[in-house]
Amino acid sequence: MPKASDDSQAPAANGAGSAATHAQRVLGMRLKSLRLARRLSLRDLAEATGTSASFISQLERGLTGASTASLNQMASALGVSVAMLFEESTTQNHGVLRRSERPSLPPSDGCRKMLLSRPPLSDMEVYVGEFDIGGSTGSALYTHGDAHEMLVVLRGVVEVSLGDARHVLEEGDSIEYATSTPHRSENIGSGRAEVMWIIAPPTSARAELDQYKPWKPLAAR
Repeated sequence: MPKASDDSQAPAANGAGSAATHAQRVLGMRLKSLRLARRLSLRDLAEATGTSASFISQLERGLTGASTASLNQMASALGVSVAMLFEESTTQNHGVLRRSERPSLPPSDGCRKMLLSRPPLSDMEVYVGEFDIGGSTGSALYTHGDAHEMLVVLRGVVEVSLGDARHVLEEGDSIEYATSTPHRSENIGSGRAEVMWIIAPPTSARAELDQYKPWKPLAAR
């Protein structure tokens, strides 16, 4: 990949300088947090964005700024929006998500998958899946990235396939595995089943997460 210029920006003067410095510090902290959550080295991110490890390091320490083009490249490499690079997390940010407001993918194979983790949470992905009787994540086993995943059964009886191995889990049971292991989940009980998936670090790109839309819950559950 052709190298983009390491477009450092000199600090502005007076009040504008302090504002610019604060924005650079916020950007630097967010960039480092997102990079580490995805287990990327400075060199990894530099190669993905066509910059240099020294430039990324200066950016993370708030010693320089970046052009819009570089910010777009970094956001894309990290699977987030540019706006998320400047979000400040505070202890006052308590994100309440009502069950009826959970973003969801359209039901498929008798399973509805809903996204619980939202910005500014970026170190993990958390989903809930609701299965009709006989519903599953699909007929084929699948993989996604190389992260850690935990599945917790919240209701019902679920069979989790990991390669050739099969595990029957009941309410309250959990199982851990690498997302690089071919896996599949199926409701084998006599009623609805519900599970939670926790994945760290995240394996979904921002474009995939944007496919989750608010939905109206079924009348009876």
